[in-house]
Amino acid sequence: MKWDVIEGNWKQFKGKVKEQWGKLTDDHIDQIEGKRDQLSGKIQESYGITKDEAEKQIKDFEASNKDYKP
Repeated sequence: MKWDVIEGNWKQFKGKVKEQWGKLTDDHIDQIEGKRDQLSGKIQESYGITKDEAEKQIKDFEASNKDYKP
C-alpha cells in the first residue's frame, strides 16, 4: 500500500495506528494528520528508537494493511 492511501484515509487508520503504537496519544495521532514524517518522529520520540527503526515499523505497518480498500 502506498502511504498516500493511508494519509487520505487517516480517520479510518487512526485506530490501527493506536493499536500498533499504543504509546502515541490521541493528541499525537490528531497532530500527525497522516503525515508519514510526523508519524516517524512521534514514534522515535515515544519509543526512544532510531529513525531507521521507526521507518522499518512504518513499512511493516503499510505491508500489514496492503489489503485495505477505501
